[in-house]
Amino acid sequence: MRKLTIVGGGFAGLTAAVTAAEAGTAVTLYEAHRTLGGRARTADGPYRTNDGPHALYSGGPHWTWLKQRGLLGPLAPLPPAEGLRFRFHRGGALRRVPPPGLLRQSLRTARTAPVDTDFRTWATGLAGARTARVAAAYSGVALFHHDPGALSARFVQERLHRAAALPPEAHYVRGGWGALIGRMADRARELGVRIETSARVDALPTGGGPVIVATALPAAARLLDDPSLTWESGRTVLVDLALRTRKGDPFVVSDLDAPGWIERFTAQDPSLAPAGQQLLQAQLPVGPDATKADGVAHAERLLDLGFPGWRERTVWRRESLSGGRTGAVDRPGTTWRDRPAVDRGDGVYLAGDQVAAPGVLSEVSFTSAVEAVSLALRAGRVAYGTR
Repeated sequence: MRKLTIVGGGFAGLTAAVTAAEAGTAVTLYEAHRTLGGRARTADGPYRTNDGPHALYSGGPHWTWLKQRGLLGPLAPLPPAEGLRFRFHRGGALRRVPPPGLLRQSLRTARTAPVDTDFRTWATGLAGARTARVAAAYSGVALFHHDPGALSARFVQERLHRAAALPPEAHYVRGGWGALIGRMADRARELGVRIETSARVDALPTGGGPVIVATALPAAARLLDDPSLTWESGRTVLVDLALRTRKGDPFVVSDLDAPGWIERFTAQDPSLAPAGQQLLQAQLPVGPDATKADGVAHAERLLDLGFPGWRERTVWRRESLSGGRTGAVDRPGTTWRDRPAVDRGDGVYLAGDQVAAPGVLSEVSFTSAVEAVSLALRAGRVAYGTR
């Protein structure tokens, strides 16, 4: 294959660009936004917020890929004292330890869970309704859906098991995802990738070789004029806060009564906010009929419990409702194989977090991007008679 065009400069698009360029392909990447990153974008200072969840799971394939190329960069380790400030909201109060049933349920591997049964039914049969409820709520940190119990047991259990792993699989890049994206973009340019920002693509390029569409799935559906490109995702209210520092604030508040999560990211990476301030993000999944105000009210109830005087200490605040930004969620009877296929035919391939690839969160984007390049390379060898 001589040429490849990539539409979308997020984590998936840059993964595809680096992978293809390493194979000797001439790559052109178009990004509609003025900066690269997509949902992996980090805001400029003084508050370096990420657009929703941004952990890297060390058990995933992208971890090794990034590390081998020197792209992982410095991580933000959590001080042991901060790890002791993990709080669980249950029964209207904050608690220091999780229910024993949650720990036992989290130890089960995904292969023990059925695909065709919802998580609530399966976990209730194993451990009782109460454990099923709190386990589903806790899994929300890795799937951001308002009703995890209604999803495939296999799908939810994988996320629960990995989110609760000891030692933790989740790690954070120092400086936010933007630092990682910057290193990936630099690597792509070193390999000769031509990157065009502020370059919206409204029609598929023709005559320039295969095309990888690495955008959000709704945008891909519009570009390809294919309304079948749909898959369920979650809706999440994000509340970003900068508070004046107060000794003793929790590191995390995990809501076990309903899916919800507040994390103080400066506990592990003080560079995300000015000195004397701490940066929090509340992530509250909301149902299809709920509003942003519903999610904000949920966040404020948790803040009232965990962060005394937070209103008076607030120096900056931002709220948003993110639709379709939590990646694919699989209903009972479906797996990642049932999502929109990577290979769309006629030299067009999809990459992103809602397509047919395994993994958790950004791992889906990574795996689909590598698969898209592999398929395009294989097709190119056949086309040029060099197989």
